[in-house]
Amino acid sequence: MDSPAIRDSTVLVTGGAGFIGSHLVDALVPHNEVRVLDDFSTGDPAHLPDDATVIVGDVGDPIALQEAARGVDVIFHHAAVVSVTQSVDNPRQSNRTNLEAGLLVLEQARQEDARVVVASSAAVYGHPAELPVSEAAPTDPTSPYGVQKLALDEYARLYAELYDLPTVALRYFNVYGPRQRGPYSGVISTFLEQARADEPITIEGDGQQSRDFVHVSDVVRANLRAAATDAVGEAYNVGTGERTTIRELAETVRDATGSSSSIVHREPRPGDIRHSGADTTKTARELGFEARVGLESGIRSLVERDTGVPTRGDPEKAVELPGE
Repeated sequence: MDSPAIRDSTVLVTGGAGFIGSHLVDALVPHNEVRVLDDFSTGDPAHLPDDATVIVGDVGDPIALQEAARGVDVIFHHAAVVSVTQSVDNPRQSNRTNLEAGLLVLEQARQEDARVVVASSAAVYGHPAELPVSEAAPTDPTSPYGVQKLALDEYARLYAELYDLPTVALRYFNVYGPRQRGPYSGVISTFLEQARADEPITIEGDGQQSRDFVHVSDVVRANLRAAATDAVGEAYNVGTGERTTIRELAETVRDATGSSSSIVHREPRPGDIRHSGADTTKTARELGFEARVGLESGIRSLVERDTGVPTRGDPEKAVELPGE
């Protein structure tokens, strides 16, 4: 089932020049007035289409936020400090962006009577007791980042209950795709860089830890669903429902790139979650959303975008990003 179109709306995307936010902007621009609020501390202005209105500013600045949100119908809140390590090193600073600014967004949305779609995270679950992990599972975050995402997730629910503000929280699992760069990019982009350079693909730990990798195009589709659903005041997992070990991931990347890289192991990161995988039952039932992009085809599409050379695989399973 295709995502319902958002048309003829005024939309704000905070963090809209970032990895996920910029893809969302691309999907929204053809049929909406789209504004982006971004301080470009990590986002890239080159990722933004000319048709988007850009407000350069900090989402934690009430004046900048008020200017950006005036008269909007929907706010997609993606501005965040996404590095778990950075949140551990400086929890107060990350709290300002991840929680305090999120509260400002919810308050501004009340003033505008606007729907809010909040980017949350699977980090709220911590070490899951059972897999796949459902939205009803215990929440036990293991980092300040996870605590901050959980608190905003709960605030979104509470604003729906107390103030009748339509909110949806999307708990992303491991998102990957084009434009994922920088020191805090995901393991897939790191493995791809190593494989392209024929350097050793480095796994932290034994490689048997597993993750649910979801392509950014699917994450955009989930956001579009969340912007149209009647099932508000809820949190939803955004993943594929499939788990892949990190060793399997490294082998898939090496095969897709045709690299001669060896696969090596080093000491595991302290406190690293062993296994993570989404139960997508509620998301499919209430949002009508299911991921479409398999991991192998998603990785091959990244290789093709960077090289322009088709890789082995099923041409019928090519990845098409919303808005392209």
